[in-house]
Amino acid sequence: MSFDLAVWPIAAVSNDNDAVALYRTLCDSPEEAYEGLPESTGINAFYTELTARHPELDDVPDDRVDDMDFCPWSIAFDRSDRHLLMCAVWSKATYVEEIVRTLAVKHGLAVFDPQSEKLYLPGKQSTGVDRPWWRFW
Repeated sequence: MSFDLAVWPIAAVSNDNDAVALYRTLCDSPEEAYEGLPESTGINAFYTELTARHPELDDVPDDRVDDMDFCPWSIAFDRSDRHLLMCAVWSKATYVEEIVRTLAVKHGLAVFDPQSEKLYLPGKQSTGVDRPWWRFW
């Protein structure tokens, strides 16, 4: 099982329902979704900073393949200059969520959590309980 997150420009969608639809389209038909996404220089800056801390799975040296602190990713990213889909190992979910949301704010991007079907926009408080269904504490 993996913990998944998506990052895209804040202008792409403004609510949870639209974010669910966009995420599903990115997973099922990325070419169609790509057409509707606004361009963003923030995606590339976000990607560069994130992979400087934790390289993509394909860039991990053989002797560090099993080091989840070095690389928490479970598969390669799905990436364009308009979106980034990331899958992390479940044991690093809390850490990955924190770092992705922090970098997204820095680079002016929205974060979508498909586990809880919540969209996080920089500078806006989330409504309701800010805790995915799988967290009991």
